[in-house]
Amino acid sequence: MLTNVTLPYNGLVLDRGRRGDAGWLASARADGRVLAFWRDRCLVADGVPVSVPATRREAVFLGAGAVGVFAVDLSDVDEDDAVLETGADAAVDIRGLYTGLDQQEAATLAYARGMLHWTRNQRFCGACGAATEAEQAGHVLRCRGCRKMHFPRIEPAVIMLVEAPDRRRCLLARHRGSAAFSTLAGFLEIGESLEDAVRRELVEEAGVRVRAVTYQASQAWPFPSGLMVGFRAVADTDTVAVDHDELDEARWFTRAEVRALGDSRPDSIESHLVGTWLAEAE
Repeated sequence: MLTNVTLPYNGLVLDRGRRGDAGWLASARADGRVLAFWRDRCLVADGVPVSVPATRREAVFLGAGAVGVFAVDLSDVDEDDAVLETGADAAVDIRGLYTGLDQQEAATLAYARGMLHWTRNQRFCGACGAATEAEQAGHVLRCRGCRKMHFPRIEPAVIMLVEAPDRRRCLLARHRGSAAFSTLAGFLEIGESLEDAVRRELVEEAGVRVRAVTYQASQAWPFPSGLMVGFRAVADTDTVAVDHDELDEARWFTRAEVRALGDSRPDSIESHLVGTWLAEAE
């Protein structure tokens, strides 16, 4: 099991407890930090996220540290206009910024991205179709028609490092249209536990049945609204039967072969699952 590890995008320490304090929020907004995004991309100047506290746009409160931290979405305008309005020079994917960010900044930007994505895609009520309006500093969207309350949606998914019965190889797969190999993963379905989801995904996609399924760690993954839950499992046999609807290939890799592939996802829990397995032989 992974211990004493803070995975990328985890560990956010912003205090979110003042969402309902309108007076404090107004004061904090005036002298706080207001991050700006355009269609899930962070607006930056010289590679640094811009802050636009003077904007009149509706903001989502992210929490309080030394100052209040908010986020605004400029997706209603063209990219060039968003850049001009905020004094930025580009709109970039925060995963591209990751290597230059500290733990808290990475977690804050990921949180902002996820909240704004939800807000932008929950403008209308799924029950009656009426428009929604923000409450609780953007953490609740209430339908103006039926008054139903909508809350940010989390989509849990499992990701697993599967060992062969000999424990000297692990299972990696190449998804359709991809050149890279990766661990298997999949979304949780209604009516199943996390461990059930691991077993189902492995059988469905790779025809692999496993013994014990052991929890390793979890990772916030707001791309746009995920929670990745990592597991380790051991296969019953070496048999692999790929479902070609989703995968082009799946096979067993030795540790030497995995090292040769390199690490193309350093900000993902996958990197830690694979890295921990590799380190066990050192």
